[in-house]
Parts: sequence; structure tokens; C-alpha cells
Amino acid sequence: MQDQHVWVAIPFCSMYILALVGNGTILYIIMTDRTLHEPMYLFLCLLSITDLVLCSTTLPKMLTIFWFRSHVISYHGCLTQMFFVHTVFATESAVLLAMAFDRYVAICRPLHYTSILNAAVIGKIGLACVVRGFLFVFPFVILIERLPFCGHHIIPHTYCEHMGIAKLACASIKPNTIYGLTVALSVTGMDVVLIATSYTLILQAVLRLPSKDAQFRAFSTCGAHICVILVFYIPAFFSFFTHRFGHQVPPHVHIVLANLYLLVPPVLNPLVYGINTKQIRKSINPRPEKAVRAHELLDLALDFKEMKMTAVAYCEKFRSTDINGKAIAQLSQGMTSKDENL
Repeated sequence: MQDQHVWVAIPFCSMYILALVGNGTILYIIMTDRTLHEPMYLFLCLLSITDLVLCSTTLPKMLTIFWFRSHVISYHGCLTQMFFVHTVFATESAVLLAMAFDRYVAICRPLHYTSILNAAVIGKIGLACVVRGFLFVFPFVILIERLPFCGHHIIPHTYCEHMGIAKLACASIKPNTIYGLTVALSVTGMDVVLIATSYTLILQAVLRLPSKDAQFRAFSTCGAHICVILVFYIPAFFSFFTHRFGHQVPPHVHIVLANLYLLVPPVLNPLVYGINTKQIRKSINPRPEKAVRAHELLDLALDFKEMKMTAVAYCEKFRSTDINGKAIAQLSQGMTSKDENL
């Protein structure tokens, strides 16, 4: 199996590069285009930052394991990786909740949107997301530090996580298990419930739209968002509960699913939330828009030229009979000269 590690790492490396390029592009576009400094895009910036940090906490070390067989990590290095993995995951969960709330206000309370979500409020929400993640995850470090380790120090995983480290201890890890479940259910679980509530209210508002086409676009957009959210949460909860109850789950299945929620969402989020957005798509590829605009201007010029030619023809027709024939003749000559300039 070790001989195949080089080939196994190639898909992970490719996805990591896609995540870096996609999220980096989203950040660059939003930061450089002042027209995109709106709540929805600022939340998207937060999501891209958390995605970059989330995949960068695990993928570089994972690739060194696969390619260079560097299987050793220091104790404090492992604690640091564990802290960042869980903190950034909790932060991204909060950002997804904030984005769901943003869409709820935009669709269900559009008249109050700018007053509810201004720049100051968005800054406070972003800070609260980070602080919340830190406060709930830092006790993991304390709970691990109190444990004695006297057996083997082999973590059956590609990165360090709370329960993976705790299971190496020689003492009872019941406090670790209880606190981990409490955080998973009360914090992350509550995020899932509130996100589901927001999308339910959004879909109810969408169903009241008179246009079937608008309903279809809204359903397709919300459906894509929900799929990405499920890819983020389902493998994470599977990993949480497998550590506690899933003793019959094959280790390789657990490892693959535990890596999914750290790598797949950072790859998909720029596509679903970013490229799927019209304004960002225009910023990435403005040429088609310019071509369409030039084509429309050409059509408008041709239509205007045809209108002038028609007006000149009517002037010629009524020149001999109209009482103001002289003025009409002058108008006809003026139009003809302008037509030549066009």
C-alpha cells in the first residue's frame, strides 16, 4: 500500500491546488472591486479565508506523509494542528450560518436589509465567528494536556484531531468524550438547525414568487448551496460519532470521510458561491459582456440610421406639398449630412 501513496496523493494535491486558486481568486476579485463591497460578498470573503486555512492546516502535512514518508510530528505540533482544525471548522460553520441569515434577510426582509447588515454589523459577526470557535475549541487543548501518554504514539489518521489524540492516553478520556459530544451537538448541531430553518423560510418565500422561471433559478441556487453544506457537515458528524460509537467502521472509510469535510468544501465553495454569482462571473470574464455591449450599440446605431433614412424619405415625399416645404427640405439635408458622418 505504501508504494501506492504517491498516486493516492495526486488527487489530494490537485484538489488542494484548486482550493488555493479558487478561493484566492474570489478574495482578489472582491477586494479589488469596490462594487462588490456588499454584505453577501464580504461574507463570501470570510468563507474563502476559512476555506484556505482549513485545507492548509492538514493538506501540506498529509502530502509529506504520502510523498516523503514523513510520518513524525511533534507533540506540540500535533496539538497546534488539532487546535486549528477544530477552530477553523467551528468558524466556518458559523460563517455558513451567517451567510444563511444574510440570504434570509435579503429575500424575506429586503426593505430592512441595509439597516440590519451594515459594515459594522458584518465586522462584529466575523469577529464573533472567530471568537466563538476559539472559546469552544481551546478546552480541547486543556483536556489533552491533562492526559498521560504511556503506550504507542501512532495516530491512525492523516492529521491530528481531538479524539484521535485522546485515544492514545493511558487514563480515562470520558471528560474528552462528553465535552466533544456537547460541542458537536450544541454548537455545530445548533448551526445546522438554524441554517435549515433559514433555508426553509427562504423556500417558502420563493414559492410565493409569481414567476416560474424565478422560482426555478432560486431553487437551483438554494439546492446547490444545500448540497455543499451537506458535504461539509455529514462527513464531519460521521467522523465525530465514529470515534465514539463506530468501532465496526473500517479505518480507511473513516479516514477518507474525515478528509472530505476538510478538502471538498474548499474546492466547491468558490464554484457554488462565487462563480455561480453573476457579478463575480462578470469580473472574472468581462470580455463577453463587452462584446455583447458592442453588439447592442452596433444594432442601435443601425436602427437609428434606418430611422433617419425613413424620416428623409417622408421629407422628400411631402416637400412639394407641405406649406413649410423649405424648412423640411433643410431638415432633410441636415439628416443626410449627419447620416454620412455616422
